[in-house]
Amino acid sequence: MTMNASLPVAIETMRATAARVLAEDAQPPTADELHTLTLPCEGHLTLLIPEVLKACLGRPDDDTLTAGALKGVVQARTRLDIVPGMQWSRQVAHAQRLARSVDCLLGHLENLAGKHT
Repeated sequence: MTMNASLPVAIETMRATAARVLAEDAQPPTADELHTLTLPCEGHLTLLIPEVLKACLGRPDDDTLTAGALKGVVQARTRLDIVPGMQWSRQVAHAQRLARSVDCLLGHLENLAGKHT
């Protein structure tokens, strides 16, 4: 099920990817697994950012939901621009930050649409 017809990836898929990266009881990923988890998060953010921006259009300038969503977009863009370096622990932290941004933007989309999960 998608949030709206223009969002090409299922919300559940995005949430599952983020949850897998952020799972507290998970074994630390191997380098290959980490790469396999980071790339989808980057792709999800690339899809989510314009969707959140589109959902903000036409809303009042003083709308707190819009302000929060726009801050989430700025943070997600910043995180996408970060190059974590070669140290494994930094790469894991980077993947976790991306996953948190995915989860955050999904929440903003739901809030802007009036849907709460």
